[in-house]
Amino acid sequence: MTRIPPQLVTGAAMDVRVPVRRGRQAVRAAALLAAVALAAFAAWQAIPHGLQVAARDVRIARVTPGVFRDEIVVRASAEPFSAVVLDSVESGRVEEVVAHDGQRVAKGDLLFRLSNPQRNLELLARQTEYAQQISNLANLRVAQQASRTDHQRRQADLEYALALARKQHARNASLAARGFLSAAALEDSADRLAQQRRLLDDERRAAAAEEQVRRRVLQQIEGVIAGLQAGLKLVNATVDALAVRAPAAGVLTDFRLLVGETVHPDQRIGRIDDPRRFKLVAPIDEFYLGRVKAGLPGRVDQDGTTYPLRVATIYPQVKDGRFTAEMTFTDGQPPVISPGQGLDARLTLGEPAQALLLPQGTFANDGGGAWVFVVAQDGRHAVRRAVRLGRRNDTQVEVLSGLAAGEAVIVSGYTAFGKAERLELTK
Repeated sequence: MTRIPPQLVTGAAMDVRVPVRRGRQAVRAAALLAAVALAAFAAWQAIPHGLQVAARDVRIARVTPGVFRDEIVVRASAEPFSAVVLDSVESGRVEEVVAHDGQRVAKGDLLFRLSNPQRNLELLARQTEYAQQISNLANLRVAQQASRTDHQRRQADLEYALALARKQHARNASLAARGFLSAAALEDSADRLAQQRRLLDDERRAAAAEEQVRRRVLQQIEGVIAGLQAGLKLVNATVDALAVRAPAAGVLTDFRLLVGETVHPDQRIGRIDDPRRFKLVAPIDEFYLGRVKAGLPGRVDQDGTTYPLRVATIYPQVKDGRFTAEMTFTDGQPPVISPGQGLDARLTLGEPAQALLLPQGTFANDGGGAWVFVVAQDGRHAVRRAVRLGRRNDTQVEVLSGLAAGEAVIVSGYTAFGKAERLELTK
């Protein structure tokens, strides 16, 4: 049997222990590297990677399936269906106020009275001028009648003279035929007869010409008098306008004149409202501008009673993100309603339908309906995601795509987030 030297045994044992020691060191190094990597990952996770937002400052809601009611509720104010504006036609000082704001007035009732000395002076001057022209017309007619009478008298004298000349000429012609009168005498008689005819014709022509002149003058003066009379009526109307009366029956509104106050032309004094019919005027979010049309049905619920209405007029001008719609009642109106009273009007835009829903919030406007912030399952962060939102009402927003039922979404405003793509929700 061969003996192994002790040196060789010791060396072999040492060769076995070296690889074992090196393996243990590698395991410890790998474990150390893994621990360092895990710590680094945890540290990386602890470092915020998005805009930090306090969770208490946002409102979170979950996407839920349900029935979308295609209607909106708008806050409308009641206004009279018809009203008459009271503008001052004349200027003056308020001498008397008969009516008061909120009073029911009938057509023609005296509201207030003004004083204007200038108008009174104008009326006096017009009356004097009118009376003067009337006197002138009367004097002209008297003079024309006297002239007409004089012409008639002269014409009668000339007709009488012509008749005498005609008779005399007839006698002279008979005498000349029997030889008792010379031819010269007969010729003189014929000349006198012709002269009388000419004088009568001239008188008649002069009378006719003068009559035409008289008629033209009378027409001109009568025209002047008619103009003066119209002007006098106008001045009378302006003086009468100093006593302001109700142009229609109704309720006097925004009427606050005081005695001694000076009123100027075209000054708004108030209005008279028709208390029997009212309309509703509502500002509506511009999002619904394409869907709210004239004729759209709606309703108002008050004291357990429903009053149907319809959209009558749309004013498409957008101001501060809203446009205006006027609505009228179609089958009666609330028994107690006053100008300026606020009412909730519900407008029906379409039929109810099944849909994924989010609660209404400013997020829909801030994101333009194209994106939302979706909250992760751990609730520690939210990521911006492209979506497509559809119809809205006063409490619901329809989700068309990009979200699933049960997902959590930030439904409060996004304005403060700027262009952030990720939000870190802190406690």
